[in-house]
Amino acid sequence: MTKPIGFLFPGQGAQFVGMGKDLYAGSPAACALYKKADEILGYSISQICFTGPEDELTRTLYAQTGILVTSLAALAALREKSPDLTPSIVAGLSLGEFTALTASGAISFEDALKLVQVRAEAMEDAGRNKPGTMAFLMGLTAEQCAAIALEAGCEVANLNAPDQTVLSGTFPAIEKACKIAEAKGAKRAMPLKVGGAFHSSLMGEAKARLEAALAGTPIHEPKCAFIPNVTAEKVSRPEEIRALLAKQLTSPVQWVRTMATAKGSGVTTYLEIGPGKILKGLARKCQPEFEVFSIGCAADLKNFGSLALSGKS
Repeated sequence: MTKPIGFLFPGQGAQFVGMGKDLYAGSPAACALYKKADEILGYSISQICFTGPEDELTRTLYAQTGILVTSLAALAALREKSPDLTPSIVAGLSLGEFTALTASGAISFEDALKLVQVRAEAMEDAGRNKPGTMAFLMGLTAEQCAAIALEAGCEVANLNAPDQTVLSGTFPAIEKACKIAEAKGAKRAMPLKVGGAFHSSLMGEAKARLEAALAGTPIHEPKCAFIPNVTAEKVSRPEEIRALLAKQLTSPVQWVRTMATAKGSGVTTYLEIGPGKILKGLARKCQPEFEVFSIGCAADLKNFGSLALSGKS
């Protein structure tokens, strides 16, 4: 009997200059995917991923499209090597939800890329129209962080691990929250370099724009279990998925609960597919017994070749 496997996909912040370059060079499927993305977008996202400059790649617009394409390029290269590898469950952190739904067959690559382009543009605009930022708190419980957010006048944006929470809000509110967190003994309370107060009510106008784009996008039932960020409960109905993708922009990312639901499904082996290794660390913090392998570059694919894994349960 083969072991069931899950796929996890990273969100904004995982990007780095040079990501995907070796996949493009070594995998015909990955190369074709980048070329198709360049054609759909009308600009060369491949070159921004491969050569930067960094400040360009860090922009919400290019980071989100770049991470989506690089993650799916890594998946395409993986499927070249292991065509029978099929996930039993998929999940993604924030932006990674769109990648997960593409991997599950719920959304086409072209539609996912167009949706993410709209999402990123809308989030950039919302960040300019209602300026704000985010802060990373480490060493406090989720309950303590929620109390800090209430006191400072900001919102909980990401519950990434039992001792890692991200807050989102106006600049003054986030500054106040960091001071309160430090006074309460946080190991770290650090503002993040982001283009807005993501996953907060300040993203309301972005949510409306994404809803409009989603309304005209075909969404199918996923071919495997899918866990969304907003509810952290498995969902398969296309209309529910459509609503949750928009709601995610103004709701906290429930990653701790997502990993608990993943564990409850009986799957304990996961591939983090895409740039960086952020989710590997977060998944293990949430569920220490999880086995997580990173698939983001040519070397990872080579190592994967020696692992006896199969996604068929």
